Amino acid sequence: MDETLSKWVVEVATRGHLGASHDAASESLAPERVEGNRAVAFLTDVLDWLQALPQPALVAATGGLVLAECTIGLGFIAPGEGGLLIAATTVNSVPRFLILWAVVTVCAGIGDSIGYLIGRKYGVKLRETKLIQKYGVEGWDKATDILRRRGAWAVFFARFMPVVRTLTPAAAGTAGMQYRKFLPAVVAGAACWSALHISIGAALGEAAHQLEKYLSGGAVVLLVVVVVVIVVVHLVKKRKKAKAAANAPVVTSDDDPDLERVTG
Repeated sequence: MDETLSKWVVEVATRGHLGASHDAASESLAPERVEGNRAVAFLTDVLDWLQALPQPALVAATGGLVLAECTIGLGFIAPGEGGLLIAATTVNSVPRFLILWAVVTVCAGIGDSIGYLIGRKYGVKLRETKLIQKYGVEGWDKATDILRRRGAWAVFFARFMPVVRTLTPAAAGTAGMQYRKFLPAVVAGAACWSALHISIGAALGEAAHQLEKYLSGGAVVLLVVVVVVIVVVHLVKKRKKAKAAANAPVVTSDDDPDLERVTG
């Protein structure tokens, strides 16, 4: 009986020691986990705050930013694309997606139409304005020439090119493109562009909520570094492409007489 009692006491003591060691190890790892959880929790709190905002106000603000970005002049300072991505992180249902998509598409079409009307009204005089002189006469000439030769397809694909999408509608008006050709291309491009960006933003928002469950502090830091590097590389590439496009020689329609010329 005494021998059995002694074995039981030893076993309990051993288990208690191991449990204490496990708790100590957990406490030693706690600071890193706490920091990681705090960082991710802050991000998810921000997203939760955005989702708690009145949807009409959030959608209206996003539509306003997109409209401003698509309007020549304001388009060079309004963060329409960034605002759309941020707003899209709040999309957590099909109705929210469809409402934001519809509003952004309409606002983009309105902004592009304003640019088109400005181009129609001022014509070639627009090329001599300080705005065009500042952001590149060569790029304006190239956009105008491509529009004359490619027509609606140039308008559609310009939607996916930063800065160019702001200049293209006005250039289309200056080039004399018919509005009945311009509008369908603008709406189609805006619909595809907004759907793409809302999908990306919604995916990022959902991913941010999942980070809090799975990532430690080190993983969060690594993820942030990777994202920053990707963004920087992407921006550098865009800047180089834009500079190369602006400096490229303009091909006139006389060089290829088989290409269709858009007329008013």
